[in-house]
Amino acid sequence: MLASPPGWEGESRSLIGIDPTAELQVRPGTAAQAIKDFAFAEPGPVLGFLSYTYGLGLRGVPSKKDSDFPAGHLKRYALIVTHDHATQRMTVSGPGESSVREIQKAAEAMTPIAFSRPNGLYGRVRASLSRKAYMDGVRRTLEHIRDGWTYQLNLSLKLSRHCPDLDPLALFLYLRNRHPAPFYGWFTSGPLQVLSASPERFLKVDDGQVLSQPIKGTMRAETPAPELVQRLTTSPKEDAELSMIVDLIRNDISADCEYGSVRVPRHKAVFHVDRLLQMHSDVTGTLRQDRDCVDLLLNAFPGGSITGCPKQSSMRIIDELEPHARDVYCGSLLAIHGPRDMDSSIAIRTAVFDTRSGVLDTWAGSGIVVDSDPESEYLETMAKAEKFLFPDEEPQ
Repeated sequence: MLASPPGWEGESRSLIGIDPTAELQVRPGTAAQAIKDFAFAEPGPVLGFLSYTYGLGLRGVPSKKDSDFPAGHLKRYALIVTHDHATQRMTVSGPGESSVREIQKAAEAMTPIAFSRPNGLYGRVRASLSRKAYMDGVRRTLEHIRDGWTYQLNLSLKLSRHCPDLDPLALFLYLRNRHPAPFYGWFTSGPLQVLSASPERFLKVDDGQVLSQPIKGTMRAETPAPELVQRLTTSPKEDAELSMIVDLIRNDISADCEYGSVRVPRHKAVFHVDRLLQMHSDVTGTLRQDRDCVDLLLNAFPGGSITGCPKQSSMRIIDELEPHARDVYCGSLLAIHGPRDMDSSIAIRTAVFDTRSGVLDTWAGSGIVVDSDPESEYLETMAKAEKFLFPDEEPQ
């Protein structure tokens, strides 16, 4: 399920796949051609995800972290239910047949419901990095920046709680209705249930027209007050964060786009989500005729906004500093419609529920640059994690 809540201009479609008919389990060594063969085998969307772990292999970054999370998982469905919140129109497509009740259930999942916070979300939250350890990680990152190994790096921590009675789908629907963001996604991979509440697009390809919308620059704000927006957009630190990533994205997509077509038509735009002001830019281009959306996706993966600059060196440092595996976090949820049509998110504000262990994992991070303050970066990281925490809950 990829579900954009109502109210997001230009992001009004929700997709639900019913009755999987084929699937591709992506492994660390899965070649691009295998993904293309599956995604383009027949008309109709393929839904799924690629994990950050798969990106490590693409960028040649070794990791010794132990994780059984899949490198990626794609599915094709007998039925796709599409709902457009702007027009209130629902369409059903696909080669298979489904009962009226299944379609009704899919429609209900797209309709705002006054869910209360799920009762099963309890248990002590354990962090892979304590407050002190995260701030020490920021200081070590600053040393790497001064030594010239990176000039921006996204440092994250992992938050886990044991809550075996949790209904993760109820949590997903509660968050979608109470804390809307443009790129919600739900996906089941064996015993693992991915629930993503991402505000960030990675790459969209619409009939060959490419759009990336990296987010960099964050400020806590209950409302999008004009004076706060101005403070964010005029901050030298936040401006540097976004501008560096925009340059990285331009470079990442240029090889697969027509020469001279890559542009930044909108820079330092601001939107309000999760009680935060987020700054982003539009990076556009035209896909080359001899390339397809999977070429573009894999050549740019994982997204620069959640790795850093330069990408490979930053990812090596991330793997050294973070004691946890990122798994799907900072990977991407995908809807591939054809060789020149695709949309994808950056899997931030994302959690995974393991039905075997009853553990809910989520992650959060912030971008570190040379003038970053360790305590401020920790507070920003925890602000981004609030969706999956109780008010004033402090991880241990």
